[in-house]
Amino acid sequence: MQQVIESIGKYLLAVVSPLIKHPDKAQLRVAGNEEGDMLRFRLVLEPGDIPRIIGRNGMTASAIRSLAKAAGEKAGVKVVVHILSRNELEEES
Repeated sequence: MQQVIESIGKYLLAVVSPLIKHPDKAQLRVAGNEEGDMLRFRLVLEPGDIPRIIGRNGMTASAIRSLAKAAGEKAGVKVVVHILSRNELEEES
């Protein structure tokens, strides 16, 4: 499971980093369920970087999520990717 987390995490950061203005502030948080068949990745970015990742009509975010989901399915794990700004994460806490 750790290998799946690492490979999908590296993919997410590698794809997102060139698209945003503050790649050094990007964070990736991972949570799984107790059964071990689902992973939730939370990509936390600066508020100004969110529109760059969402893209026109959400197409960029959809593509990123689709590829992460396909990688998870290959490993037998359901993958969900949430894209949040740092402000949204603080509001949840």
